[in-house]
Amino acid sequence: MSDFFKKLFRPVTATLEFIQKYLKALVFLLILLLIFMPAGTETVKPPNLATVDLRGPIMNADKTLKALEEAEKDDDIKGVLFLVDSPGGAVAPSVEISLALKRLRAKKPVVAYAAGTMASGSYYASIWANKIVANPAATIGSIGVIMEGMNIRPLMNKIGIEPQVVKAGKYKEAGTPFRKWTPYERKEIETHVMDIYHLFIHDVATARHLDPNHPERFADAQIFIASKAKKAGLIDDVGDIESAKKLTAKLAKVKEPRWRQRSKWDDFIEKLADDSAKSFVAYLKQWVIE
Repeated sequence: MSDFFKKLFRPVTATLEFIQKYLKALVFLLILLLIFMPAGTETVKPPNLATVDLRGPIMNADKTLKALEEAEKDDDIKGVLFLVDSPGGAVAPSVEISLALKRLRAKKPVVAYAAGTMASGSYYASIWANKIVANPAATIGSIGVIMEGMNIRPLMNKIGIEPQVVKAGKYKEAGTPFRKWTPYERKEIETHVMDIYHLFIHDVATARHLDPNHPERFADAQIFIASKAKKAGLIDDVGDIESAKKLTAKLAKVKEPRWRQRSKWDDFIEKLADDSAKSFVAYLKQWVIE
């Protein structure tokens, strides 16, 4: 009978053992931190400038939106440097970040810095910055929209697969890979792509004070090196990250720049939580297998 109850409550006891094990380690680390932390009486001045990163393909905007919102709400932060190295990505998240940057700019100055690539969606995300600075070798632009598909019908015929479709709505199957698109489907997709493209051009022209009647000068999916992007009006200056930082401090009217740094303690806790979660899942899997 005792073995039965042990097995019955094993998930609970295993969870408690796991928490107890890592709680002891965490308490020990906190004690060490308190022991070795400097006991000075000086008041540490809070940071007055912050950086927000946008790196890699844009598929989800949540992390960047959260960072922008935190910078917007923090009254100690007087200016923000938006660090970009991204080839772009999905349209909606890019627009969401762009609008969040616009809201932030309404309260405090923002400088966008193209560290490597600021193209397509990541350029869209950056347009409302007060100033855009680019690394001399950065790739800027690619103001365009693309929607790709494929026709795998020949392959399906070869291996003997026949799709069956039930649909309601003339355009519901537009973009299907199972056959060649009909002329009216292609036209509908082209219309959608052009609608997004015109929105892109309009917003870039508005934010950067460019002529929307001549998109061939700055759009058409052209990519520019930094110096040419400046001539096209897509950026304001060519320089390194230090010049971008100085410009941020200048626009924020900060005489003693103090940049907000990500806490090493936060990094440690985040890694500990991640490792703990993985260990706990592995532990549960082992229990289930047993």
